[in-house]
Amino acid sequence: MEKINRVFLIVLDSVGIGGASDAKAFGDDNPNTLKSIAASKKFHTPNLARLGLFNIDGIDFGRREENPCGSFARVREASAGKDTTIGHWVRLVQC
Repeated sequence: MEKINRVFLIVLDSVGIGGASDAKAFGDDNPNTLKSIAASKKFHTPNLARLGLFNIDGIDFGRREENPCGSFARVREASAGKDTTIGHWVRLVQC
């Protein structure tokens, strides 16, 4: 197994890619922040795309990278709550 010397962890806080299972309980019916901002002509994220941003499960827009150079995941909250502090208690659901 190859030894990993360094990891860069990028957390896109407040860049949701669809509602959580309890979104309606907080008045968030069908939210998708990333899809909304990606519709802008000023949206340009080639490096995040190469890392696999548009390969994440549930993203149905943008160009999927055939061979992403990063690992990526979608997370799900581990406890109820809408604020940022609670929202960061997450568990990995897919890589």
